Amino acid sequence: MTDTKEQDTTARIALSRPGGRLELKKTVDTGVVRQSFSHGRSKAVAVEVKRKRNLKPVSVARPAAGAAGGVAGRPPESPAVPRPVADAGRSPTRRPVVLKPLTEEEKSARVRALVDSRKAEEEARQRAEENSRRLAAEQARRRSEEEAAVRRQAEEEARKKAEEEARRKAEEAAARLLAKEDQERHRREGETGVSAAPPEAGTGIPSEPTPAVRPTPRPGEPARPAAKGKPKPTKGEDRTDKGEAKRAAIRRESARGRLVLDSDSEVVERRGPSLAALRRHRERERRQLQLQDAGPIVREVVLPDTITVGELANRMAVRGADVVKQLMKMGVMATINQALDADTAELLVGEFGHQPKRVSEADVEIGLEGIEDRPEDLHPRAPVVTVMGHVDHGKTSLLDALRDSDVAAREAGGITQHIGAYQVDLGTGQPVTFIDTPGHAAFTEMRSRGAKVTDIVVLVVAADDGVMPQTVEAIAHARAAGVPIVVAINKIDRPDANPDRVKQELLNHELVTEEYGGDVLSVPVSAVKRTNLDRLIEAIQLQAEILELRANPERPAQGTVIEAKLDRGRGVVATVLIERGTLKVGDIIVCGGQWGRVRALVNDRGQNIDDAGPSVPVEILGLDGVPEAGDPLVVVENERRAREITEYRQRKRRAQTSATTPRSTVEEMFSQLASGEAKELPVVIKSDVHGSMEAIVAGLQKLSTDEVSVRVLHAGVGAITESDITLALASKAWVLGFNVRANAQARELAKRDGVDIRYHSIIYELLDEAKAALSGMLTPTARETTLGHAEIREVFTISKVGKIAGCRVLDGVIRRGARVRLLRDDIVIHDGALGSLKRFKDDVREVREGFECGIGIEGYNDLREGDVIEAYEIEQVARTL
Repeated sequence: MTDTKEQDTTARIALSRPGGRLELKKTVDTGVVRQSFSHGRSKAVAVEVKRKRNLKPVSVARPAAGAAGGVAGRPPESPAVPRPVADAGRSPTRRPVVLKPLTEEEKSARVRALVDSRKAEEEARQRAEENSRRLAAEQARRRSEEEAAVRRQAEEEARKKAEEEARRKAEEAAARLLAKEDQERHRREGETGVSAAPPEAGTGIPSEPTPAVRPTPRPGEPARPAAKGKPKPTKGEDRTDKGEAKRAAIRRESARGRLVLDSDSEVVERRGPSLAALRRHRERERRQLQLQDAGPIVREVVLPDTITVGELANRMAVRGADVVKQLMKMGVMATINQALDADTAELLVGEFGHQPKRVSEADVEIGLEGIEDRPEDLHPRAPVVTVMGHVDHGKTSLLDALRDSDVAAREAGGITQHIGAYQVDLGTGQPVTFIDTPGHAAFTEMRSRGAKVTDIVVLVVAADDGVMPQTVEAIAHARAAGVPIVVAINKIDRPDANPDRVKQELLNHELVTEEYGGDVLSVPVSAVKRTNLDRLIEAIQLQAEILELRANPERPAQGTVIEAKLDRGRGVVATVLIERGTLKVGDIIVCGGQWGRVRALVNDRGQNIDDAGPSVPVEILGLDGVPEAGDPLVVVENERRAREITEYRQRKRRAQTSATTPRSTVEEMFSQLASGEAKELPVVIKSDVHGSMEAIVAGLQKLSTDEVSVRVLHAGVGAITESDITLALASKAWVLGFNVRANAQARELAKRDGVDIRYHSIIYELLDEAKAALSGMLTPTARETTLGHAEIREVFTISKVGKIAGCRVLDGVIRRGARVRLLRDDIVIHDGALGSLKRFKDDVREVREGFECGIGIEGYNDLREGDVIEAYEIEQVARTL
């Protein structure tokens, strides 16, 4: 029998793997140790020794290829299970444990774990590389900043050193010059024997001559001999002459600009003003003398509509404190930054003796339109035709038939909701520019804009429908613009078409066609069958010949913005109709409150062109903002002029907006909230084009009443952004998107904060939804319904309950929960709630006519026989706009 310790140490677990077997030995050795104590005592203690686990491959005997396939009951392709092999010198009863082969699921799980681990290692390696790159870039940046700081410091030190060197050289030169002057003066004094002191500083009067003084020899310089022929002074006279010579030297050096105190040990020097400072001082004195001789300067001060005190002082070349002081004398208390009106500024300029010149901010637009064209510069141009009419009368379909396109199929709901401009040439050599307008009632501004920029209006009327409300509105717009009308009676291919009925209905609106003796051209057409389209073009060209349309193409372009939108890929895109001149790529343009340089021109066919002449519709790219539809377009000479014009127009527009916006106090707001009068539907509107946005705002404002209203917080062109969601969240508003969508960040923010975004592509659906929301905000109407009457036959008094009326129902029904009135001699004595309703001893829900019951009125006990109780209900009826 093998020892226990030996068995434990030889025990091992083998794991099968493809190339061998992993052997796992037991990591704990056990044994018994005899422990001795004092007085001859001992004890056996079991000891365990732990060792490090060691895995090593063990060779496994593999059967031959032929033998594997010959085993009965096992498929040839399955691997054979390795047999346990007994180790040498080890008991045959202890065999290594061999595990079964791994299943496909286990293999795939291990492969996935291996792939995941490798992927995680790769991601960790990439993150480490990215961190190292970021750290290297940060270190490089810091190193460059430190080098730049060191370089700047070195440059500053070099500059200071150069300045110090220049100053030292200047001082040395001045010292050499003074030494030379001293030598020359001493030489003259030695020859003449008289020392002439320079003039006293600032007087110009020469001082009295003083006797020559022997100068003090400098260190290392031999003493000069005394002048010949001079008697040698005595000791007292020598002391006096030395004092006089010293005082004369002090006067001379003080006049020259420096003071020299001669002593036995030191020389103290004080520098005076430089020659340049003396020259500047004399120049200032000379100018002051000239100004005193010439008198005060009168300036022409330009005064705008408003000007600050500081700016006015600068224009008058006076101190700001003097201007404020003069204002105080005039009774106006103002600071240096306060704005003054033009009248006050004009009086102030007059007080200072200057000439005021009044100007206005609107002067920046003077000359913007250019000069009038000469008749010899005018050339024929294509007519501009606006197609107008009621919705679904076939305006866009008629234009599609003329252009061989399919614009109507791309419109949501089959109705036109955008204004478009196209140029059609049917082979006659005379193109025609068409402007398509929507027919929906909300797009009245678009129709009005189209009528203002047109030469001829084509009024499309369906032969099977007749004159409709928007047809009448189009006639009014055309008359307001003063342009001729050509009537196109469309859908003559319909079975129920009746063109004569349309002509008779037009007579009610003072449109007399040629068939009835008038001057209005009418053409029956069919957009589906393409019938009489050539006759329509001929009628338009005939009307254009009568108008004699001409323009000058050789001048800076001017036009009108038909439509504008914000395209994600191209930026701001404005559809413009050129009225006169030629617009070229690179021109600087002003469109209302926006300006820019033309980067590209795209015609109605989507082709890039280099220039666009009169009556040509074109899309412009390059503006810095989205202009409003209907804004004029003008080409200016430079960017400075463009900025001045746009800044003035933006200030003017902000002032108009702030003036029209009603201002309410905080007290009024809280009183409205307390009384429940503040019922508004705040909305944020984003549209694809400016015209649609304008139509939506106008339609929502028409829905407002005295009780409920729509408050437009913001209306813009382009996709819904995070700022729109933030604004709607702050005001608990709807976000209405018309043919636009919210970007990813805006959608995430709206989902997180619960902001309601509503998308629409058809305008009347948007207006109907807003109308339903406003209707739900209206206070419902209370409608009273009489249920029945009951006569009191007897009054019962019940303790702790009060009085109960025994009644008989005369008519109708008395129902629990209803309100009751107590009538005495047909006069209402009390109006309250029904307290209890019983029949015999049971509470009942209702009692009908002819039955008796007991009625208790809540909170009222003055009941008498003969009184009548009237039961009624109040029903809340919802209101609609």
